[in-house]
Amino acid sequence: MNISKNLKEIQEDIAPYKPNIIAVTKYFDESAIVDAYNAGLRDFAESRVIEAIEKISKLPDEIRKSSKFHFIGHLQTNKAKKAVEHFDIIHSVDSLKLARLISEEANYIGKIQDIFVEVNFAEEEQKFGISKEEIFDFISSIRNFSNINIRGLMSMAPLGACEDELDKLYQKVFDTKLELEDKLDIFLPDLSMGMSQDYKIAARHGATMLRIGRKLFNTEEKRWQ
Repeated sequence: MNISKNLKEIQEDIAPYKPNIIAVTKYFDESAIVDAYNAGLRDFAESRVIEAIEKISKLPDEIRKSSKFHFIGHLQTNKAKKAVEHFDIIHSVDSLKLARLISEEANYIGKIQDIFVEVNFAEEEQKFGISKEEIFDFISSIRNFSNINIRGLMSMAPLGACEDELDKLYQKVFDTKLELEDKLDIFLPDLSMGMSQDYKIAARHGATMLRIGRKLFNTEEKRWQ
């Protein structure tokens, strides 16, 4: 893996925008996190709670203390407690029940849990996430939960979407963020969107966090965050 070279290329691609790059390490062991850390990255994403906890526990103390760990997979309610205990940011809050449970678990350990609300503006039946029609009521319902901090919206692009479709989708997410801020008088500083195949498009439409795996690690997988 030539992570430093790949990272530099990504940074050059998004230079005018400078979103934060999150290394998606869910397909790799802890050595990949160490390599990415040594290349200068400090944000790492996983999608399975138990496997991630085991992996993180094997990292050197310096890396654990100096890094942020992001949960990007679908979070089952029975894993919420462990996710709150071990992840700095949860990107995939997609139900009122889950948001309430995360807040309760965070309150129990004296933590304010950073979250993203996962949206499904492409209206894919197989995807999780809140629809455009529901997003205003959903944010209104969870915004006052005492122990969560809503960082913004998270979006996943449809597989095989063309550039024009991605342009429209990511612009819709960005515009919705602005609408939410205006109509609900809430500050949503971040947008988590963009993966290896479309990070340049996402950055162009206001992404502040890019979830990149294949492009960093030069590995082919069927599905990437």
